[in-house]
Amino acid sequence: MSLWKGVELHAVIDTVPDAMVIADEEGRIRSFSKGAEKMFGYCEAEVLGKNIALLMPSPDRERRGGYMRRNQETQIPQIIGIGRVTTARSSDGTTFPINLSLSEIKVDGTSGYVAFIRDLTESRETERELHTLQSELAHVSRISSIGGMATSLAHELNQPLTAVTNYANSASDLLKDPSEENLALVREALDECAQEALRAGQIVHRLRDFISRGETERHIVSLSRLVKEASALALMNGDGKKVDFETVLDPDLDEVLVDPVQIQQVVLNLIRNALEAMLESPHKRLIISSWPGKPGFVELIVADSGPGLEPHIADRLFHPFNTSKESGMGLGLSICHTIITAHGGKIAAKPSELGGTAFHITLPLASQGDDDG
Repeated sequence: MSLWKGVELHAVIDTVPDAMVIADEEGRIRSFSKGAEKMFGYCEAEVLGKNIALLMPSPDRERRGGYMRRNQETQIPQIIGIGRVTTARSSDGTTFPINLSLSEIKVDGTSGYVAFIRDLTESRETERELHTLQSELAHVSRISSIGGMATSLAHELNQPLTAVTNYANSASDLLKDPSEENLALVREALDECAQEALRAGQIVHRLRDFISRGETERHIVSLSRLVKEASALALMNGDGKKVDFETVLDPDLDEVLVDPVQIQQVVLNLIRNALEAMLESPHKRLIISSWPGKPGFVELIVADSGPGLEPHIADRLFHPFNTSKESGMGLGLSICHTIITAHGGKIAAKPSELGGTAFHITLPLASQGDDDG
């Protein structure tokens, strides 16, 4: 029995609860399980003989014939036998997060690949599947959950601000009778006002220290890998439905020298912001691209087709506590600004060619031997 034929083989494939796809060495689909049909929305007859890149988001889906063979010396050996969090694309264009395991098989001298695919969108085991990735994000995840600090932060700030108010009111009352004794008390009250205001400022500085400091190490890492994993995390709750999601990353600008945890969180934040901005948009399109920046840097752009930024928000976009969200604290983009600046880069928001907003961030490129981690 050949590798690609046989009722018995397909009967086994259809028992796999998740998606199972068999492709030949050229990447042509030779078997497509019932689980794959349900996951991707294609019937087996629609995909047989087509390149497996059909199931991938851009730019992979444009890479037709010879996809597997061309990548044998690059991507494929790195993921054979290893589960990896990445993204896939269904028949309706929806991009969703998956766990991909790829195995190489040989039958009667014929080579091929078996892909086991698990949809992570609503999986009960999502937390376990992403445990390793999320544990690496431990430091910056404190930033993502900073809304939970709102009560304690408000309590800390309330004390010095209340003292400022009380001292100012007392000084105002004392000035109604500007006797020498009262003027001395006014000066004392104003001195106390200044001290309490400084204390409030120190509380805010401690918050910024909490966010920006810590044990961080910079490494030479793949920008495309960071973007792919951040995309998978951002799409975890099905937020990619009806979104035309595309990545156009320059392979010659892939290696960057960064703290991968922090930069991944920045990209995750920008993607989530873009998805939220497009909730009411009739056509939802999100493109992540990279271009040469200033010498030694790569420019990463996250562009959406949302409504764009209101002028009063755009002017103070990266200031703390500036937000257009009803329940937001306005710290996400401020934190992104802190992280990118600490890497020697810049972050800016500009009108997107898609009609919405495009966030531009610059990151330092890596040179051979620059890894200081």
